[in-house]
Amino acid sequence: MLKNTRYYDPINDFRRAVARRLMRLVFGNHGQPTSAPLPDRGIYRILVCHVSHSLGNTLLLTPLLSELEKTYPAAEIDILTRSPVANDVYGRFFNLQRIFRLPAHGVGHPLQFFGTLRRMRKVRYDLAIDADPLSQTNRLLMLLSNSTYTLGFSSAKKHGEITHPVPLPEDENKGRRPVYLLRSAIGKDVAADYPVPDIRLGADERAQGKAALVRSLAATGSTSTGRGVIGIFANATGTKLLGEAWWMRFIQVLEAAHPDHRIMEILPHSGESMLGSRYPAYFSSDLRKLACVLSALDVYISADCGVMHLACASDVPTMGIFTVTKVSEWGPYGPHRHAIAAYGQEPEEVARAIAAIPEFGLPSELGIG
Repeated sequence: MLKNTRYYDPINDFRRAVARRLMRLVFGNHGQPTSAPLPDRGIYRILVCHVSHSLGNTLLLTPLLSELEKTYPAAEIDILTRSPVANDVYGRFFNLQRIFRLPAHGVGHPLQFFGTLRRMRKVRYDLAIDADPLSQTNRLLMLLSNSTYTLGFSSAKKHGEITHPVPLPEDENKGRRPVYLLRSAIGKDVAADYPVPDIRLGADERAQGKAALVRSLAATGSTSTGRGVIGIFANATGTKLLGEAWWMRFIQVLEAAHPDHRIMEILPHSGESMLGSRYPAYFSSDLRKLACVLSALDVYISADCGVMHLACASDVPTMGIFTVTKVSEWGPYGPHRHAIAAYGQEPEEVARAIAAIPEFGLPSELGIG
C-alpha cells in the first residue's frame, strides 16, 4: 500500500526540522505557544510586519488597522513595510505612530535595511503581528522585534515559535484574512462584518476630487454628467490585461444600456490612454489625489489590479472584472463592491452583467452646468 506523500515526506520533514532548529539558535524561543486568548486589554504598543510592496497588498492591510483601532483604541501602531506608498495609504489612521520603511531590496541597501531594523528594535512592543500567511521574511522580522506577544498564522511555510499561532482559515480573501487572525487570537466572533479597505479620505479631499473631476469633464466639452460618471481603468499587469479591443466591445454594450451616463478613462502611471483617447481622461501620479477623483465617480470598472483596490478604499461603487486571478482571494467585498467572475466570457457578456448592477440607477451628485 502506497504511503500518502502529503504526510510521509522525509526530505521535507528533515528540512523543516533543521529550519526550526536554526530559528531557535538564531532567535531563541521568542515565546512558547499558548492556548490562552490574546488579551484584549493592556496592549498599548503594536507592531505590524507586512513587507509586501505592491499597491494591492498595501491597501489590503488597512482592514486590519481598522480592526486594531476598534479592538485597542488606546494603542499606538507601528508598521514595518517595504511599500513605497505606505505613508499615503496608512498616514490618516489616527492610531498610527511610526512607519518603518525598509528598502525594496535589502541586499542592495544594507545600511538602510539594518538601520531601520535597529530603530524598530529600540521599541518594546506589547504585541507584534505577522499579517502574511506565506512570507517567511515577515516571520523573521517579527521575531527580531522586542514584543511580549507574537501573533501570526501557522503553516508549513512558517518557522519560528510565537505565542499565538493561528491556523489558516478557509476564507482566502486577502483583506479579511489578517482581521480573522486577530479575532481568532482574541476569541472574538470571526463571522461578524469585516472592515473594508479604507485610506481615510477626508471631506476636503473628497470635495477637491469632485472639483477635479468636473474640471476634467468640462475641459473636453462635457457640460453635464448625465445620470452619472463611469470611470474605467483599462490597464492591468500580465495576463490580467484585457486590451483596447476587449474594452471597446465592452463599452459599446455598456453605453447602449446606459446612454445617459458619461465615460471617463482613468489613465495608468504611464499617462498614456489605453482606450485610444476616445474619452475624457484623468491622470495623477499622486496616489491620494487619484483616490480623491475616484471617490467622485458614480461607478468604477476595471480588471483586478491595484487601482481597483484603491477605488474600494476610496469608497466608490466598484466593479472588479476577474478573468485570471481568484475572486475568492482578491475580490472586493462589502457594500457596493462587486467581483465579477468573467473567466472565459466575452466582453459583451461581462458588460451586460455589470450594466444590470443596481449602482447604475443612482443619480449623479456632481452637477456640471
